[in-house]
Amino acid sequence: MELENIVANTIYIKAKESGCDKDKGRSKKWRKILQFPHINICLPLAEEIEKTFDYIVEQQPIGRRLFWSFCCTAEPVLKTSVEFLDKVLAFSGPGIIELIGSENRDSVLASLNSQAKQSASGNDVTAKTNDPSTGDNSTGAAAATASDAAATALPDGGRGCPSNAPSKELFTACAKSVRSHLSGEPFDRFLDSLFFKRYLQWKWLERQPVTKRTFRMYRVLGKGGFGEVCACQVRSTGKLYACKKLEKKRIKKRGGERLALNEKQILQRANSRFVSAPSPTPAASHLTLQVSLAYAFETKDALCLVLTIMNGGDLKFHIHSMAPNCVSNGPNKGVSYGFDEARARYYAAEITCGLEHLHGMRIVYRDLKPENILIDDVGHVRISDLGLAIELEEGGAAKGKVGTLGYMAPEVVRGERYAFPVDWFGLGCIVFEMLAGRSPFRRRKERVKREEIDRRVREDTEDYSAAGSDGESPFSQSAEAFCRALLAKDPAERLGTASGANELREHDFFRGAINWRRLEAGVEPVPFSPDPHAVYAKDVLDIEQFSTVKGVHLDDKDQDFYSRFNTGAVSIPFQEEIIETECFADLEVYYSASGGLVDSLNPDLPPLSPKKGLFSKLFGGGKWDRRAGASSAASKSVSEA
Repeated sequence: MELENIVANTIYIKAKESGCDKDKGRSKKWRKILQFPHINICLPLAEEIEKTFDYIVEQQPIGRRLFWSFCCTAEPVLKTSVEFLDKVLAFSGPGIIELIGSENRDSVLASLNSQAKQSASGNDVTAKTNDPSTGDNSTGAAAATASDAAATALPDGGRGCPSNAPSKELFTACAKSVRSHLSGEPFDRFLDSLFFKRYLQWKWLERQPVTKRTFRMYRVLGKGGFGEVCACQVRSTGKLYACKKLEKKRIKKRGGERLALNEKQILQRANSRFVSAPSPTPAASHLTLQVSLAYAFETKDALCLVLTIMNGGDLKFHIHSMAPNCVSNGPNKGVSYGFDEARARYYAAEITCGLEHLHGMRIVYRDLKPENILIDDVGHVRISDLGLAIELEEGGAAKGKVGTLGYMAPEVVRGERYAFPVDWFGLGCIVFEMLAGRSPFRRRKERVKREEIDRRVREDTEDYSAAGSDGESPFSQSAEAFCRALLAKDPAERLGTASGANELREHDFFRGAINWRRLEAGVEPVPFSPDPHAVYAKDVLDIEQFSTVKGVHLDDKDQDFYSRFNTGAVSIPFQEEIIETECFADLEVYYSASGGLVDSLNPDLPPLSPKKGLFSKLFGGGKWDRRAGASSAASKSVSEA
């Protein structure tokens, strides 16, 4: 049986490695899978989608790329304008000053100021965009306003700016004017260009049905409440994900339809809130604080959520199987004494940021525990499994004993109404376990009834005196005070209740040890970096399998629910995947070698008929259409035409 685990791990590791190499990760037929449809098929989409600058350029990653390409090939002033906006976005990112260093700050500011004046030059823009037949000089006026803003943003050209200058506001007025100009006449021209037609083709591909054949499936990584979680890889792009399978019969038997749909909807909403159009530099990107949904589809037996894969494993695995203070031999073999305080503090800070984002959307997570905190490839942690999360109305509260035994807050156990403070209690449980190597309400390997655990949560004070691996308490004075404040029995007295995450940031446990700007920018060094050649999960055979569900039959009413769940690709993650895996760049082709439009963009050519199989070619009669699609034509770029 050990051989089975070795084989499963080897295949999975090779899949991880192939994901970094587009030539290995993609299917040999990837161009056929992503072949663009004829533009005449896609044109009806133009009447269905939102055609605004805010949606296409500001929210859609591929829309942004295509508009940027249009500007860069249309005229020099538009190219300068979008380059300026990229630099402003990068400059205003959190933690950017720490990233570039104070010694480079002045030169960056001077460069931005120079480009601001150039991009917003009234004469340049007016000469290119004013309409003499109507006498409309609105674009020229906007450009002049932007030029004035650029001239006054940094009167001395950026030299000698104080180190505490409000960097995010230096070019706000100028960037706003440039963006306002681009959203007018240039955007209207974009909607009439080949670039917008290509955008429609991508939107058509985005809307195609998703099935299990879209992916390659690999080893089981763990299990959830309704089924297994396994690794999977998109055949067309080579992108690796985690596939969470929710067994249909198990969902129906437990009445879990609402929970399953709720998790999917919250993940989709979180995607649109947390994930924006790709930034030009890593420094402009905010730290992603939760797992994202990329696809939702169904098979004969299961509903499937395709999520960000976290190759570093979960905190439970690291605390109890890989912690540096885990005993490897002797009578206490396998006993974990948890992480050092610096590592626990780092993870606690990132979880705090994640909860702050959820609470900002009025979402109570309700199931915070080590196994729901996952580590990504770099070493950052993210919140996963939003199956029990709930959205509250303004001033509202939830009720119901929901969560995991030993991690539910006292008010949940007592059956009272509750709100966001229950998540701060869960964070206290995680911090305690990261430091002590055990739950605050259950000793190591202790077998105890559910009722006793609930009683301890309601009544008992946590024990901070238990010795660590060195015989000393694993809790410093500030760490103990932090945990006690989070684990307060009365939610009104709990840390975080009064003013949310800001209360935690100001606590001695974090003060002076966490640079929150750098942390939120994702540039603070991680305490642990996962080995890309390791598998941070239990052996395949050690993951308990689900029993077969008997006596449950699926009917037409169930199919109606499945159709609401089976929505295919999620727009923004799909587009980011296409860009990240370089499929976008490889397919960015508009003209053939002869200089004419590729077939898929040529409105004068009829749409290609599907290729026939060998049997049809031999016996079906008629001629086989051999014309190549856009994705396989020999070609050159727009800028070369």
